[in-house]
Amino acid sequence: MVLKYEDIIPGNPEPGITRRILARGGSLMGVEASFIKGAVGSIHKHPHEQVSYIVSGSFQYEADGVKYILKAGDSYYVEPESLHGATALEDSVILDIFTPQREDFIGEK
Repeated sequence: MVLKYEDIIPGNPEPGITRRILARGGSLMGVEASFIKGAVGSIHKHPHEQVSYIVSGSFQYEADGVKYILKAGDSYYVEPESLHGATALEDSVILDIFTPQREDFIGEK
């Protein structure tokens, strides 16, 4: 699958967050999430495995009640059903990879 960035229609799952579904296939899905400073990715959990990479900016990331400060170049792994969320400390971008695919994201506005 080849997907041109300019062809991706972004969604806005929470205030201050823009999400773009990148290439996906089989059991994998890539997602780019852009946060404006102060935007909050609410604490949540899901049955998917997730690996995330901070592309730019910085976040206060919370996993199972423990808080971390993460900046560009840092990454983390989320086990299925693990509580996690993030708050942007500045305008920031994160790349999320999920398996299996987040079917709930497809067609999101």
